[in-house]
Amino acid sequence: MNRYSHRCLSNTLVTVAMIAAIVLAVPAQAKTLTWAGCGISKKAFMKELAAAFEKKTGVKIKLFGGGATKGIRQVAARKIDLGGSCRATIENPRNFSSHPLERRVSMLPVAWDALVVIVHKTNPINNITREQIRKIYTGKIKNWKQLGGKNAPIELYVRKGKFSGVGRTIRELIFANYDQEFVGTHVVKSSGPLERAIQGDAVNGIGITGISSARKRVGKIKILKLEGKEPSYENIKSGAYLLYRPLYLVTHLQNEDPDVRRFVTFAQSEEAAEILRKVGTVPYTDGIQLWTKYLGQIQTALDRGLGR
Repeated sequence: MNRYSHRCLSNTLVTVAMIAAIVLAVPAQAKTLTWAGCGISKKAFMKELAAAFEKKTGVKIKLFGGGATKGIRQVAARKIDLGGSCRATIENPRNFSSHPLERRVSMLPVAWDALVVIVHKTNPINNITREQIRKIYTGKIKNWKQLGGKNAPIELYVRKGKFSGVGRTIRELIFANYDQEFVGTHVVKSSGPLERAIQGDAVNGIGITGISSARKRVGKIKILKLEGKEPSYENIKSGAYLLYRPLYLVTHLQNEDPDVRRFVTFAQSEEAAEILRKVGTVPYTDGIQLWTKYLGQIQTALDRGLGR
């Protein structure tokens, strides 16, 4: 090898060594997954599971809200890696086909949530029945005096549209009719504004939200008993509290990302279940006996409301 060739080889080796040193000096960018969906699922389990998964694997999961419909449909459109939903996909009972925007997704039940009726913390009412809820939502009960409270008009806060997780579940479990119209005083786009309004100056307000979200405002709002039962962990787990529903982790059927698969496996593990128990959320497997009754309620709603 002549002197020129030797010098070129030396320079090349030095350059390669310098590049290798730079690459090793710069830490590898951690993998990030994206999740979007209902705020109730986010508060029930996703914050805690995402933190535990990152600690375990180094994979970060960025969490966004937007509601159950967004969680399902953005996964279906391959815009996000994971979704969260507090309702099942919308299906047509005539041919059992999914809504065109909600196809090709897997709905994995992870936890159980309860729908709870909330009022202002100063409201003297402590208990409500399903029949009273029906009459409030259809405008047949309009004054708190009719429920044993003060002489004041009831201000009903409802979710916008019929596809929201809470709104659809109310129609499912209270009315068994997905087409049921509500006579709301105020229409809000998500559970957050509903809860904040009733926590604030809506002294005559009433609304329905998820226990996983509402319990973080205990002392600032009042959660009513339903048919004399509190939405406690044990009452939800046993089915004694009647308004319960599963919370889902949503993935695309064709998503082969190994980190997505790892998180799905993690979300079904006993380690994840224990994390849920610690924050007061009932893991799906702990209340699996609730599923049969819940499916019956869905079928009744499908038959009466045509699944629209």
